[in-house]
Amino acid sequence: MVSLFDGPYRNFLLPFTFTRPVAEIRIGMSTLREKWNHYLSTSTFTDTEDYLSEMYPGAAQKEHLRIHATCLPNLLLVQALQKLSSGQKLVKDNELIAYVGSNSFSQSDMGDFETVAFSAPLTIIRHPWDLFLNNAQALKDDFEIFTHNRTSSPISSSNRIVGDGKIFIEDGASVECAVLNTEDGPIYIGKNAKVMEGVLIRGSFALGENSIVKMGAKIYGGTTVGPCCKVGGEINNSIVFGYSNKAHDGFIGNAVVGEWCNIGAATDASNLKNNYDEVRAWSYPSQKFIKTSLQFCGLLMADHSRCGIHTMFNTATVVGVSANIFGTGFPRTFIPSFSWGGSHGFSSYNFEKAIASIRAMKSRKSLTVDSKEEKMLRNVFEQSSQFRTKD
Repeated sequence: MVSLFDGPYRNFLLPFTFTRPVAEIRIGMSTLREKWNHYLSTSTFTDTEDYLSEMYPGAAQKEHLRIHATCLPNLLLVQALQKLSSGQKLVKDNELIAYVGSNSFSQSDMGDFETVAFSAPLTIIRHPWDLFLNNAQALKDDFEIFTHNRTSSPISSSNRIVGDGKIFIEDGASVECAVLNTEDGPIYIGKNAKVMEGVLIRGSFALGENSIVKMGAKIYGGTTVGPCCKVGGEINNSIVFGYSNKAHDGFIGNAVVGEWCNIGAATDASNLKNNYDEVRAWSYPSQKFIKTSLQFCGLLMADHSRCGIHTMFNTATVVGVSANIFGTGFPRTFIPSFSWGGSHGFSSYNFEKAIASIRAMKSRKSLTVDSKEEKMLRNVFEQSSQFRTKD
């Protein structure tokens, strides 16, 4: 039995962890949980916030291996984990990576545990921008793991291949009249996905199952598009979790977009300040804008949010859950969950109207909002009320 626990960076990964455990975050070709399931050849459980546990149940409170979900698995780490025994904890640079125990502990509670040091390289996701910073390498690593000893579907002769890198196309996928450049990384096209004519793709890149890249799109390396998405325009070093649409012209770069988002036609999101200065972004734990040590950082938009046509986002704009953004001009660079408005100002998005809109969007995919999900979203609405303008 194996559990993935959220760990101390869960709040730093808001707003994306408002609606999911850390383990359900997407990077590379899969979620963190899917990576761990593959490396460990087992299904994992979740240690997360109480209000998320109905949708993502945990394991029984008995002794088993518990892994910090923000760690990306690798073979050396898995080997170290397999050697852990009861009452031992695996630590790297004073950070808790994993332990074998019967309860959920913080590192400060584990004074009696025997420390086992892990000295090999390890990627840990601590902030939302760590996702796109590490995505190109994660795509390369995942490509080797998930396509090992498998055979790609044939690549149509209508495509132009640049470079001698790796391309893997799953059964049912369609790629026609595209330019596929593998000089800097592999390209993966998921089951039943479609790449339309005139698309330009540079690896590393992954397109999820049942997703579509619209005609003439320009996609640069380090980009992941999750399942059931439609994307177009220009995308650079970005991650779209799934079930989201950026189907038209416009630009996002160095960005993370959650699930069930809709980005209006001709929307542009800056990823570089005009003065080339260090980017600052909103931090939920600090409740202020903090330095990122980055020159490039774009849109960070959580689940169920959407923006109208020709929306303009400033560098490192953080958008919470179920925000509705519209109108001319640049909205502010921190938009709380369940906000309604734009550069002219925001008000609180009525929850009943918000949930009706979420139901309508999910119904387009023949999916529904059950009572557990509605309860979770209402909890997020209440949690985020402190950040919204009072009506």
